[in-house]
Amino acid sequence: MHVKFFLYLFVTVLVIWSMESVNINGIFKKNRVYQARVFYFLLGLSMIYLVTNLMYDFFLSWQIN
Repeated sequence: MHVKFFLYLFVTVLVIWSMESVNINGIFKKNRVYQARVFYFLLGLSMIYLVTNLMYDFFLSWQIN
């Protein structure tokens, strides 16, 4: 279980770093700043969850063989 914790930390830094490069201002309507921030936050959380579980599943499959 310690591996998954450190994997979450690593992927969180990676996702935050990669999301900084995206210009999302053109996607949202004007004067919808709060909604854009909530969407961006939820998108980041979902990316962290998906990437971590993908990498953890690969880690588990390598240990079984």
